[in-house]
Amino acid sequence: MNAGKMVFSQVMERVPHWEFQRLARAHTPGDGRRQFSAWDHFLALAFAQMTFRESLRDIEACLNTQVGMSYQLGFRARVTRSTLARANEERDWRLFAALAHKLIDRARRLYQDEPGALDLDAPVYAIDSTFIDLSLALCPWANWTGTDAAVKLHTSLDLRGPLPAFVAVTPGGYADVVWLDELPIEPGSYYVMDRGYIDFRRLRRIAEAGAFFVIRDRPDVRYYVAASRPVDRTTSLRSDQSIRLNGWEAPRHWPDLLRRISIYDT
Repeated sequence: MNAGKMVFSQVMERVPHWEFQRLARAHTPGDGRRQFSAWDHFLALAFAQMTFRESLRDIEACLNTQVGMSYQLGFRARVTRSTLARANEERDWRLFAALAHKLIDRARRLYQDEPGALDLDAPVYAIDSTFIDLSLALCPWANWTGTDAAVKLHTSLDLRGPLPAFVAVTPGGYADVVWLDELPIEPGSYYVMDRGYIDFRRLRRIAEAGAFFVIRDRPDVRYYVAASRPVDRTTSLRSDQSIRLNGWEAPRHWPDLLRRISIYDT
């Protein structure tokens, strides 16, 4: 039998306790009077995630089977359904969001010298979003179609690792392209995204910040070819063009040339 520290305790040691306490004081200033501390709350949520608990009752039953073992896991207060439910409802969620971004920054520094996914010296980020389905009965506030409840997770994924560089959770009806306004831009980096993010006013912000973007074309984008360069058609490349936008709105937001590449993928 292993007499050392439990695996859960070893994982939680990677979370800097002093930094967590500093964030807790900033986001929940009157929280120190509670018996069920923010750290105990975080441990309970992390334990539930790592051990695939399915409900508050499941978390309580698992942790309280052997009370002495829960102490070894790092808990200093007894975890009950009512305590967890009250903490989930009342404690400021921004504490855990701030902690997540702190841990993301620490993890990214570990991979900053890793070779990239492409033959580029600059960082490359993949931009996308996904829905997280919720119970309409339990989360009526997340109703966004009349019959479905969901929130949307927006992610900027650093392809070195790969690790999330920036994440945000929004209501299900929040448009992907609007999230570009919140995306922090790193000069010299490349942002790869799908056609749902085409908005040349917002894409202009990326270029003005000294970064680059690669985005899929959309049939309703109007343009004319200003120049065309020869390509090697024995490769997947089919065309390499410089284009200028047509129409009314788009040229006002992007008056300069754009490079348009066409490839064929079997």
